[in-house]
Amino acid sequence: MRYGIFSDIHSNIEALDNVLHALQEDGVDGYVCGGDIVGYGANPKECIDKIRGLNPIIVCGNHDWAVGGVIETEYFNESAKEAIEWTRRVLSDEYKEYLKGLKLVYQDEDITLVHATLHSPEMFYYMESIPMARRTLNILKTSVCFIGHTHVPVIFTDEEGQIKYLFDPEMEFIEGSKQIVNTGSAGQPRDGDTRACYAIYDTALKRVHIKRVVYDFRITQEKILNAGLPEFLALRLAEGK
Repeated sequence: MRYGIFSDIHSNIEALDNVLHALQEDGVDGYVCGGDIVGYGANPKECIDKIRGLNPIIVCGNHDWAVGGVIETEYFNESAKEAIEWTRRVLSDEYKEYLKGLKLVYQDEDITLVHATLHSPEMFYYMESIPMARRTLNILKTSVCFIGHTHVPVIFTDEEGQIKYLFDPEMEFIEGSKQIVNTGSAGQPRDGDTRACYAIYDTALKRVHIKRVVYDFRITQEKILNAGLPEFLALRLAEGK
């Protein structure tokens, strides 16, 4: 099985379309979405429609649950709060119910999927350190856990208790090891690279490849500004941060 995996779309339909086109060109067998379909950008409905049409393996992100009314917004920054309120206004109840119904964790015999951390998925902590990764790796039952949330692609690997993080774009898993793979962000990268980020995972080869694809972020910026969303949310797309 070859999965196309992406996360943190954030209502950026231009980035999502280009990621999906690239995955179709790669001939993946199925799709995996790590959450945060909405938030920040100006095309939440279009992104939800596109995702639902894929029938993917999917979990919720914190922005999805905030728009769906599951969690409050007090810990979000002001730009994020504005975007959440705007998104709530433009989406019908049917769309908000869909976001509300997304689950926190998915697991099968091949993969585990969560937006933030496996040890406290409902808290949406940022996994940015080895101690934080260790807590998820300690309870991980599959060989790999895919995450998003930080918008920065990175791989944490545990080989016989030695945990390290790697920024290598391609990795073949060692037998008996466990990995956490952050697939970065499709719609709002924060690692200094403006290109949309996604991954391909081959379950037979136990190989993951983090990839990038160009999209015209200027179109996305114009939509954000025309919608009356915070200017910062448009400007950051040109800087990849």
